[in-house]
Amino acid sequence: MEKALDGRWGYKLGPTDIEGESFRIISGLTDLSDLTPNQVALVSRVIHATGDPLFKELVKWSPGALEAGAEALKSGATIVTDVEMVRSGVSKVRAAKYGCEIVSYISDPEVARIARERKLTRSVVAVERAVKEHPGAVFAFGNAPTALFRLMEMVDQGEADPALIIGVVVGFVGAAESKEALVKRTDVNWISCVGNKGGSNVAAASVNALFKIVAGEV
Repeated sequence: MEKALDGRWGYKLGPTDIEGESFRIISGLTDLSDLTPNQVALVSRVIHATGDPLFKELVKWSPGALEAGAEALKSGATIVTDVEMVRSGVSKVRAAKYGCEIVSYISDPEVARIARERKLTRSVVAVERAVKEHPGAVFAFGNAPTALFRLMEMVDQGEADPALIIGVVVGFVGAAESKEALVKRTDVNWISCVGNKGGSNVAAASVNALFKIVAGEV
């Protein structure tokens, strides 16, 4: 059993204590009673990652998306991220347990070279390479609207067949618009959030919530 340690100001240092108290506070701040256990797992993880209870109203998903994403991870699907920050935030222990490779091509020198030649963002070139190598992956994008737009184009062109798109990109140029386009789709499973908010932490938290669902920890 983990022993709680009282610090100078009376806080508890045990990681289980901290996480448990965090989710207790979240349940007190936000009414999640209208959500299923799987949906609670997703929304509470996002709120925990952002410190923002307003995400209860911002996070959206297509019917069956959480279950489809969890099943894909359970089967060892590759997880493609738009940036290294998302990749770093996904649980390596959970991914290894289910045989899920986590990849991001944004920092690849060849991607950078092609992007310069074609005068495109590295995010666009990176997602093109990712789709070529992992067309049925779970895609988790928290920063690059251009990557999300390009992925949807490649779905339309029949080049990509994602198990799930987590499109929670943050920003003021193209972020809200790319997510608006995503949530209108009925041909792919998706998780998103409306407006300008989002980010790497939201994308990683969404993947980690799916791993919790796979493990039956909801």
